[in-house]
Amino acid sequence: MTLLTSLTIAAGLQAEQDLLASVCAGDAEFGLLFWQPSDRALVMPRRLNRLPQFESACEVSAAAGWPVLLRETGGEPVPQSASTVNIALVYAPPRSEGDQNRIESGYRRLCDPLCELLDELGGVASLGEIDGAFCDGRFNVNLDGRKMVGTAQRWRQSQGGTRPVGLVHGAMLLDDERESMVAAVNRFNQACGIEQRVRADSHIALHEKYPAPDALQRLDGLYRRMLAQMFQG
Repeated sequence: MTLLTSLTIAAGLQAEQDLLASVCAGDAEFGLLFWQPSDRALVMPRRLNRLPQFESACEVSAAAGWPVLLRETGGEPVPQSASTVNIALVYAPPRSEGDQNRIESGYRRLCDPLCELLDELGGVASLGEIDGAFCDGRFNVNLDGRKMVGTAQRWRQSQGGTRPVGLVHGAMLLDDERESMVAAVNRFNQACGIEQRVRADSHIALHEKYPAPDALQRLDGLYRRMLAQMFQG
């Protein structure tokens, strides 16, 4: 069985929503999906389509080879291509945890295995904002002080409203396409009247530092170990 699924970005975003719906319906206890885009696009939160220059900025981006797609999670424009691996973790927290810290716990459950992998490879893993990074956030996963993984999450109520179910998403830069990705974000932002500009040297791809041919298999094992402990605990 192939661990990494190749999908168009539209199909990958839909697969994540299908996984969320499955856990919400009680058909599965959790979901874990690794997928790699077979095309490329700028993926951004739906709220940006309310900006007055959004449509013209989409045309500019598409003409440069980066069509725009909208996603359900928040954040800012993120370039997606075959250089990216997406990780979707879907679960309902154990009832014993309560609801108070579910956002932070969700990010920790996504980020901790990634940090463990980087530590095993010999890198310096950290969480936090990186100046000049696209879709910057407190729960970036960073390698040697540069952003490698962007994160986001979305929560729904299960059918019957008995428990919250989270989709926690990570977009990991596996191969170096930093220059063209940053150019795509800056091009869209300029056309859309968004002030932010991002820099290529604020990012790093895993394979720039480590070949790590078994990285995804190792991550899969780390996530499944974490999920088993969560549901058995």
